[in-house]
Amino acid sequence: MSRRIVRRPLAVEDRLPEDLNPVLRRVYLGRGITEAEDLDLSFAGLASVDLLGNLQPALEQLHRAMVREDPIVIIGDYDADGATSTALALRGLQAMGARRVDFLVPNRFHEGYGLTPALVERAAGLGARLILTVDNGVGSVAAVDRARELEIAVVVTDHHLPGARLPDAVIVNPNLPGDPFPSKHLAGVGVAFYLLAGLRRHLRQAGWFGSRGLAEPNLAEFLDLVALGTVADVVSLDRNNRILVEQGLRRIRRGGASPGIGALLAVAGRNSETVTSVDLGFAVAPRLNAAGRLADMSLGIRCLLSQDRAVVETLAGHLDELNRERRQIEAEMREGAEALVEALGLSGDNLPEALCLFDPSWHQGVIGILASRLAGRHQRPVIAFAPGAEGELKGSARSVPGIHLRDALDAVARRDPGLIQRFGGHAMAAGLCISSAQIDRFSERFAAEVNRRLEGMEPPGVLPSDGELGAEDWRLETAWMLRHAGPWGQGFPEPLFDGAFTVVDRRIVGERHLKLRVRPPGTELVLDAIVFDPALKGVDPQCLGERMHLGYHLDINQYGGSTRLQLIVEHLERQGAPAPPERPEEGRDNPTAQNVA
Repeated sequence: MSRRIVRRPLAVEDRLPEDLNPVLRRVYLGRGITEAEDLDLSFAGLASVDLLGNLQPALEQLHRAMVREDPIVIIGDYDADGATSTALALRGLQAMGARRVDFLVPNRFHEGYGLTPALVERAAGLGARLILTVDNGVGSVAAVDRARELEIAVVVTDHHLPGARLPDAVIVNPNLPGDPFPSKHLAGVGVAFYLLAGLRRHLRQAGWFGSRGLAEPNLAEFLDLVALGTVADVVSLDRNNRILVEQGLRRIRRGGASPGIGALLAVAGRNSETVTSVDLGFAVAPRLNAAGRLADMSLGIRCLLSQDRAVVETLAGHLDELNRERRQIEAEMREGAEALVEALGLSGDNLPEALCLFDPSWHQGVIGILASRLAGRHQRPVIAFAPGAEGELKGSARSVPGIHLRDALDAVARRDPGLIQRFGGHAMAAGLCISSAQIDRFSERFAAEVNRRLEGMEPPGVLPSDGELGAEDWRLETAWMLRHAGPWGQGFPEPLFDGAFTVVDRRIVGERHLKLRVRPPGTELVLDAIVFDPALKGVDPQCLGERMHLGYHLDINQYGGSTRLQLIVEHLERQGAPAPPERPEEGRDNPTAQNVA
């Protein structure tokens, strides 16, 4: 399905500051920001910890374990949200005086997602008297039952949508039915941060810090972890999440990042002094996630925990190598997936509303990012399946705006009981397991459910634009302003502009990225424009015109001691005669192209 540009409607009410830059005013109004107070991303705007349901019994459990010096084992997840949540919980509890804290994270290939009975057994082997889950656990009914048999208390912190039956444990999750917390989009790391905030106050009131001669920890020291996990999990950036991310970014820019995050930024070639949410999402998160995709997320968690710069530099280097390996595997899988789509005759009008693809050679750890690439390429939900246990397929699903994946899978499961063995997730991403014999049946049922949900909706493939930039906007000051006017991310997207340009030159850089030189209308200015992996956007470099309508982000390219404007192109439409012939590559002069995730 081809993309098309549609201008964003602007909110009618406008009580933003009178002196706000006109471009920025348009951007904010297009995202529903109409009040000056909505631009305040200070701590004062955070939702109160008192509004998070079930918090008090969770705090009492943790306090009791700390008084008794019971071993506490944190159970995380093998993605970036799970890794940052684990590191945050462990560092936070230790800073508050917990003396016996350890962590376990399941292995994607041998243990599967979240808290399981087998993982409870492993925790028991570490002497656990209290298990604290982060970014998982709301569906771990059997595992909690096993923990109770072993007389191990369990506190669940999670943000995923609950199923029909909840585990018999204290559960802190803003998405539980009836929970009064106003931000339903907290990532797992956000829930863990609120738990620590509540625990610090609880311990203060109990006289804990004074009686033990401990200084109260400054939880702001951990906001770099909160920012990274929130952006990496692609949760919607409502105001509460924007505050958490923005405060974490400010800490990183001031030099207050943990050594691990600093090392990951460095190995990705990103400047910590000007870091943005886009850097976290497209440079740091993929490297951290590579551990869980190809090896063991314990490697990534150790990178986030260590305070030894030599150690974290070594670990960050290893994570970078794993990410390069992941990219190679992904490229091969994507080529195979597109060939599979073509072989099945699935193109144009024959392409179903949702794609379910399987290849026995696909890597379990990479199917998630493969599904993400294909969803962007074909503008529809995609589920990529890889072999799991004998007779089982593991699927990783990615969606497009308007289709809530977890709800769609739940509807399929209710209509056809037994078809899905297990599933979980949220709006844009989910995981599931089915019998290998049921792949065709499931594909049909899932596509039908997506089709039902699309009725009456704007079809996928729309790229909302913030309009055109005028001649007076082609300045570095505009780009810097936009870069730091976010943070940008899911639900609060980075500004995208569109307009007609004259193509002056074009060539391939970094082996697979398209580099253009374009002239904005009414100016003599010539700008660099980069199209990352044109195939993912359905762009044939041979079909460019002399005049092109571009949808683009206004960016800054810092390379070789120079700083200049650059367009990151997301959409191209030919409007004129053929473009100038492509020139041979003259070296990789674009650092952004080299560091794409």
